[in-house]
Amino acid sequence: MVKKLYNWVLSWSDSRWGWLALLFIALFEASWFPLPPDILLIALCLGMPKKSFRFATICLIGSIVGAALGYGIGHFLWVTPSGDHTAIATFFYDHVFSVESFNNVGSLYDRFNFWIVFTAGFTPLPFKLFTIAGGMFSINFVMFIIASIVARGMRFFLIGWLIWRYGAPIKVFIDKYFNLLATLLAAMLIGFTALAFWLFGSGDSGESATEESIQMVESAESADSEDNETEYDVTIEKL
Repeated sequence: MVKKLYNWVLSWSDSRWGWLALLFIALFEASWFPLPPDILLIALCLGMPKKSFRFATICLIGSIVGAALGYGIGHFLWVTPSGDHTAIATFFYDHVFSVESFNNVGSLYDRFNFWIVFTAGFTPLPFKLFTIAGGMFSINFVMFIIASIVARGMRFFLIGWLIWRYGAPIKVFIDKYFNLLATLLAAMLIGFTALAFWLFGSGDSGESATEESIQMVESAESADSEDNETEYDVTIEKL
């Protein structure tokens, strides 16, 4: 099933409407679609390297609209006025992510806010899990959108720039190492932020921030349930 879906996504790279498919795949991936838009973004950029930044922009716009949609699902459609889960929430728990993963993300939002959204948006973690949880746990919407723009923009424009600059040969590098490097870069940015707090604040606060930053990255990685691991493994292997 996942392989067929992957091939269907990739088939849009040969269509004149590939850019529109990219927009909607990026939009839906941020709320429910199982495969990341990177698949089609890379294929389109390889086909027309000079338009790489245009495709990255389209992908970013779709993803941010999708993030807002996911936030809305979590905020307005997740629980009934009586506090019970809606049919939509039950569907997501049964087919998209687990209750445990969702609750884990909720506990992360209690402590990290911006950085957890950034980590989810920039790394291969399932973004939809974090967008819906953000709405359910009512994190600040403006902060949520800013973090999403920064993270998704960095990810998509980095892919676009690599292909624009190096062409088809860089695809092998992206396939093997991009997600790993994205995760390491996210950890470094969080670490540098903790260092800044340490330099301009108290030493104890800095050490605490560093420990919390490391814990956040580790916890965010563990929040990706076994169901979601399958989809990303297939993506990396087949891309």
